[in-house]
Amino acid sequence: MLAEQKNPMMQNKNTSDCSLSRRSLLKRCGTGLAAFGLAGLLRDDRMLHASTSTTDEALNPLLSKPPHFPGKAKRVIHLFMNGGPSHVDTFDYKPELQKRDGQKLPFNLKTERKTGVALASPFKFKRYGESGIHVSELFHHTAQHIDDIAVINSMHADVPNHEPSLLLMNCGESRLVRPSVGSWITYGLGTENQNLPGYIALCPGGYPIKDTQNWQSAFLPGVFQGTHVDTKHKSIEKLIEHVTNAKLTRDQQRQQLNTLNRLNQIHREQAGTDPALEARIQSYELAFRMQMEATDVFDISREPQHVLDAYGKGVNARQLLIARRLVERGVRYVQVWHGSGQPWDNHDDLEVNHRRLAGECDQGIGALLNDLKQRGLLDETLVIWGGEFGRTPVVEMPTPGSNAGKINGRDHNHHGFTVWMAGGGVKGGQTYGATDEFGFKATENPVHVHDLHATMLQLLGFNHKQLTYRYAGRDFRLTDVHGNVIHDLIDS
Repeated sequence: MLAEQKNPMMQNKNTSDCSLSRRSLLKRCGTGLAAFGLAGLLRDDRMLHASTSTTDEALNPLLSKPPHFPGKAKRVIHLFMNGGPSHVDTFDYKPELQKRDGQKLPFNLKTERKTGVALASPFKFKRYGESGIHVSELFHHTAQHIDDIAVINSMHADVPNHEPSLLLMNCGESRLVRPSVGSWITYGLGTENQNLPGYIALCPGGYPIKDTQNWQSAFLPGVFQGTHVDTKHKSIEKLIEHVTNAKLTRDQQRQQLNTLNRLNQIHREQAGTDPALEARIQSYELAFRMQMEATDVFDISREPQHVLDAYGKGVNARQLLIARRLVERGVRYVQVWHGSGQPWDNHDDLEVNHRRLAGECDQGIGALLNDLKQRGLLDETLVIWGGEFGRTPVVEMPTPGSNAGKINGRDHNHHGFTVWMAGGGVKGGQTYGATDEFGFKATENPVHVHDLHATMLQLLGFNHKQLTYRYAGRDFRLTDVHGNVIHDLIDS
């Protein structure tokens, strides 16, 4: 029986697919290119119907799509302070902690490492805005916009470790491979600019902990995964490698892609759909289109001097300005990481390091919020600030191999921490929920990470229970079987 079987690749030698001549190939590709070109022009001129057909979406899954219902937000900027900023030193004012400095607290919850007595915040807090919300001196620029900000002081996660907490915050699941938040959002909404990725992760100096898993698409089509840009570079050629082709013209590159696409189509018809191949095809097409716009959007030298001055100097100021330019041009989801590794993970020298880190980003964050508001973008742009967890109100004790033993830092704290949101339909000028009097555990209106994700999707126009993707025999969603929308955070 085995001897009688034929190689399917050798059967039907006279079929048009396997005996396609160069003349036929070029003729068919030329006709297809003309059709694609006409469709693109008609779409740009709004001469085609606004709704996307199944065929259109198959050709380009990133085409803009409507949500379940009209959303207040259309795009997201996620400011990720990786490593875990201390909430009791930034946005969660605890006067009782100041009084108990150096004393043993009535309780001490288990975290990752051994901890000791209460450690008062070395930073001064004051009230800002008409809402009178307390904010640390570390974020006095950001605090100027407190009336547009909803401070969630009752966040909580599952464990006090970076890796699972990063995946929980970014993918809704701490252990298993799941799509990232940005992937779900671009899957649901597409993107408004077909010449740029729908989801971009800005991280200077390399990758954070867990690397590209933080912006993975997992079982969603690969076109929805995040695109990493190393913002430590200033020149466009280094920010985006090979953004220009010194050897081929755009027409020649287009001809190459058309030929490659036809060969891939032949392979698809013979071997079936291959998600990896589909992702590669889409990445080639996107890279080609990016040449039209990427050289402009990442070039902040085009900004007026007063805008550059407002954001300040340094890599964080630069990437925050790039984030505004990206959403302004229709990118759906931009994640801005403070830096590679876990810069906010201050087990030692918390006062020195937190002051330095906040100094690197506070002015830029304040300028970003102001810039978005002045340009009329804040109402439709959801801005989120926070890390994967917070830090303990008690001091971390010396642990050989884990810290420097200076007894002036804080351990990880998943029991209670702070995330804030602004714009995009958020009801600003409020604090929601609270930790206990020392800042250890969320006690009033606790908000789990799943609840945060459900609320984000609600602001974007999605019922989080209905934004699903069929995989391995079941319907998956960002919030899995969890999550409650926090309606008090949404402006009516």
